[in-house]
Amino acid sequence: MENISMFLLGVGTSAQQGGEGGGSAYSLIMIALIGVVFYFLLIRPQSKRQKEQKKMISSVEKGDSVTTIGGIRGTVQSVKEDTFLLQVDGSTKIEFSRNAISNVTKSKAKDDQKKVSEEDSQDNKKTKKS
Repeated sequence: MENISMFLLGVGTSAQQGGEGGGSAYSLIMIALIGVVFYFLLIRPQSKRQKEQKKMISSVEKGDSVTTIGGIRGTVQSVKEDTFLLQVDGSTKIEFSRNAISNVTKSKAKDDQKKVSEEDSQDNKKTKKS
């Protein structure tokens, strides 16, 4: 029994003396590598999504079609600082927090107006060059 305990103690001490310095540097490199992988795979994409969500919420205007996080779809009737009024059906209107917006679809009329205004500005630039 003594021989076994001495053998185990001897192996433990020689392993600690000889391999400790290289092992700790390797461990630190692996921890740093794991941190970098977590940053690029988890943290960075999440922060991008949050920025896009914030931008989408701030661009909501009257007449936009939206879907809430609860799945309710409707048209925005009015926009306040922290809330918006959503017309769901006929005369049914519900007030939601801005954070409840999941998806925004701009109204076709607004998209058509933007296209027309862009075309007009391009035509004006062409006529000024001539």
